[in-house]
Order: sequence, then structure tokens, then C-alpha cells
Amino acid sequence: MEKELKYVDLVEQPISMHPKKFALWLFMVSVVMIFAAMTSAYIVRQSEGNWLEYDLPQIFWLTSGIVVLSSLFLQYGYSSAKKDNIAGLKIGLTGAVILGIAFLIGQWYSWVALVDEEVFFVGNPAGSFLYVFTGLHALHLISGVIFLIIVLISSFKYKIHSKAMVRMEMATTYWHFLGGLWLYLFMFLLLNH
Repeated sequence: MEKELKYVDLVEQPISMHPKKFALWLFMVSVVMIFAAMTSAYIVRQSEGNWLEYDLPQIFWLTSGIVVLSSLFLQYGYSSAKKDNIAGLKIGLTGAVILGIAFLIGQWYSWVALVDEEVFFVGNPAGSFLYVFTGLHALHLISGVIFLIIVLISSFKYKIHSKAMVRMEMATTYWHFLGGLWLYLFMFLLLNH
């Protein structure tokens, strides 16, 4: 008895992504391009001379720790949501929101420290760049905190769980991105200051 071979055409599954996730990724790529352009401009302008020398605010170390801790809280919330642990989800989101607000307060105090050191937005470009870097990052972080609050409210309405993860995945991706962006900026400033 001969076996008959059957050819089955495998239909390739197109690579797909939720449209909102795709939009978020496009937005993050544009933010990376903005900060890459600004850090390049910083290096070029610094090499021209007439650059104010000052110490970076010590609170940057604290805010860096805060942003890492906030990402850990959010990752805990994300993992909890995947397991339908709603209490863990709420704890993770609440911790991330509180720490995000603490980060913003820390950034405000970094500006206070800069003013105390007589580093101002207007004047030498060294100070201007630092205010623009931290201010633009803070603006994005405010949007991230608002997003986290929206997701937190959704979690209290039981709209975030293992079968409804899009908002939580987006919030987690964006928040980790913002944390990574801050660490990049801080390391850049430490190495090029």
C-alpha cells in the first residue's frame, strides 16, 4: 500500500500588533530621536568652548534609584495582572504612581539645587541643556503618571486582568522606556559633564 503524500499550503500569519501598541512604539521612537538629537547638539556645543562647569545635583542619584524602583513595582503589577492577582496589580500600579510622583518632586528639587548653584536656564548653554533635558523628560514622565493613574482606575473597575492586558502592557512598556531614558540621560550627563 502506497501512502499518498498531501501537500498542505501553510498560510503565513502576518506579524500583527495592536494598533495602539504600534502607535506607542512610533511615539517612543520619535522621543528617542529627539533626545538623540539633543545629546548630539550638547556634545557639539560643548566642544565649541565657553561651557559653564558645575556639579550635577546629587538628587539625580536618588531620582535614578526611584525610577528603577518604580519600574520594579510596575513589573510586579504586570506579572500580577497576568496571573489575575488583582491585589498585586493594584499594589504594583499604586507603588509606581507614588514613586513616579516622587521622581517628579525630586526633579523639581534638582532645579532648586541648580539655582542655588547659580546655574540658570538663561545664560550659559550648559545650564540650558540640563534644564531642557530634565524638563522634557519630566513632561513625558507626567504623561506616564497620568497613563498609570488611568490604568490604576481601570484596575479598580476590574478591566485589567489576564484576558485584558493591552492597557497594562502599554503602560509597562512606556514606563520602562521612560526609566531607561532617564538612566541614559543621567549616564550621558555624568560622562559628558
